[in-house]
Amino acid sequence: MNKPLLLVIGGVFSLFIAMSIGRFAYTPILPFMQEEKEFSTIFAGYLASSNYAGYLVGAIIGSLFPIQQNRSLLLRISIAVSIGLTIAMGLTDHTALWVVFRFVSGVASAFVFVLTSSIVLDQLAAKGKMGLVGVMYGGVGLGIFVSSLLVPFLVTTYGSDGTWIGLGILALIVSTIVFLFVNEDRSLPAISQKTTKKKKPSVKKWLPWLLIAYGLEGLGYIVTGTFIVAIAEQTPIFHGNGTSVWLLVGLAAIPSCVVWAYYGNRFGWMTSFFVLLLIQSIGIALPAFSSSIVSFYISALLFGATFMGVTTLVAAYARGKLPHASARILAILTITYALGQMVGPSIAGIVTDASGDYHLALYGAAIAVFLGALFVIPLMAQEREEKSAASESNV
Repeated sequence: MNKPLLLVIGGVFSLFIAMSIGRFAYTPILPFMQEEKEFSTIFAGYLASSNYAGYLVGAIIGSLFPIQQNRSLLLRISIAVSIGLTIAMGLTDHTALWVVFRFVSGVASAFVFVLTSSIVLDQLAAKGKMGLVGVMYGGVGLGIFVSSLLVPFLVTTYGSDGTWIGLGILALIVSTIVFLFVNEDRSLPAISQKTTKKKKPSVKKWLPWLLIAYGLEGLGYIVTGTFIVAIAEQTPIFHGNGTSVWLLVGLAAIPSCVVWAYYGNRFGWMTSFFVLLLIQSIGIALPAFSSSIVSFYISALLFGATFMGVTTLVAAYARGKLPHASARILAILTITYALGQMVGPSIAGIVTDASGDYHLALYGAAIAVFLGALFVIPLMAQEREEKSAASESNV
């Protein structure tokens, strides 16, 4: 098996551990935790926000410090922390400790995402294998799908505490794949900032638009990403079977990154990003329009088909703009994304508690994502201009 493919497989399981389990396992476990531990939707939102606040802090640290150095070591430490804190969630009922655990787990998740992305993307770009980038981000969908299958069994057998521990043990097992395959390639030539600066437009021309769009996406998508199982569980149709909706999210997410990477390469990263955000906004709003089984399943498929595609498109676009500082630019972008993620669940929890249902929260989330799409329009125009200029220079 060739080295780029092994590297991507390692990247798949790195994101499986820190994102699918460390970050998103909370979504299918949440309704069972609420039933067993008897805490409010407001606290559920705060607990989710603590994880995303940690994700924000991790992204800020990554943007301020030279994490481009010793990336492999930092990645291993971050994965170990993520696994340990997943298991720790099942070892205590102290809500204050839950908040701390989820916060620190968020820091670790941000590091794992940024470091895995930069290590893998740099090597794939150097070897002309960027077509594989979508496979790596599909690891999040794979993890969501697997956890959706495991959570009902684990909860029924061991309760929500045992579910956290069981998922942590699974993460520990697959971490060996990451440690074996995700390593920096010291033989690759360093990318010179001088050689790339001349060919790239000013950061001020594209970064502000992308930061706002990415932040609004973080604000909107996370409402569905946090509460979709809890929303489904409140309906007569899905009561006791809400994880089936989350399973569809994971199933749709597995191939989605490959598809969006193809469209990004073919039609432009930002053009694809614009279309993706429009599709996702529809998926987010659907359960507010109708609580039918068809509505929830279509929502799950649209959401699953887009939420990791965002990462694929934005990471590839940003890395192409600043290849000499891939880790730092990804960290900077992740800050605004994490800001949205941190605020979204808390606002949704408060609005839901006041209104008695999730409808207003879902409408607000859909509007945020739609507004994000509007901020991508200038980037689409820039992308077309650059493509046209490149075509003329090759004539």
